[in-house]
Amino acid sequence: MDQIFAFSRAGAALPWLGSAKGVLMALDYAGVAVFAMTGALAAARNRHDFIAFAVFALVTGIGGGTLRDIIIGAPVFWIHTSGYLLVCIIGATLVWLLGHRLWRSSALIWLDAVGLAGYAVLGAWKALDAGVAPLVAVAMGAITAAFGGILRDIFAETPSALLQREVYITAALATAATFVILRATALDPILCGIIAFGAGFGLRAGAITWQWKLPGFQRTP
Repeated sequence: MDQIFAFSRAGAALPWLGSAKGVLMALDYAGVAVFAMTGALAAARNRHDFIAFAVFALVTGIGGGTLRDIIIGAPVFWIHTSGYLLVCIIGATLVWLLGHRLWRSSALIWLDAVGLAGYAVLGAWKALDAGVAPLVAVAMGAITAAFGGILRDIFAETPSALLQREVYITAALATAATFVILRATALDPILCGIIAFGAGFGLRAGAITWQWKLPGFQRTP
């Protein structure tokens, strides 16, 4: 299992991208990069220094995957390679250099939507490969996708999506559930991931665009 997420020490080039394991590893790095940039963008909005940029990027980029691996008893994905930490620092540096253009735009919310859908697929995929039950795999997908963003919001002292009625955690759960259901069929795992990502991102994009919210609790008289 740890070989799926270990960065190739032998320097093997692009051929690994043709396998499911290679796509999974590429998705892992992409998810970390996207979430790291959302963390750095949150730091930019609060006008923090570069150390804070890096901390925000690290916490947001690896937070969800770390909690997932601890829960399912897998090796924590970033421990045995420097690649993930470097990706976070590079993402923080890019935002530091371009932040004055990015943080005033909607980049944060849309990057977060991409990361949410991608990491929900990744978390559910790794959980299934670890042999957990399908329902638990759905939960692991949602945790992988949402926990880093929750930590980012806590660090940035902004209202967490967890405490609001917007379609955020719901989108992560829907993405992970779609992937787990499709994996029970004869479809190729990569195709399952693409379909689940599209469905989850579409749901989150709709919520952002049209302000979809879940109904709140109504007290009875």
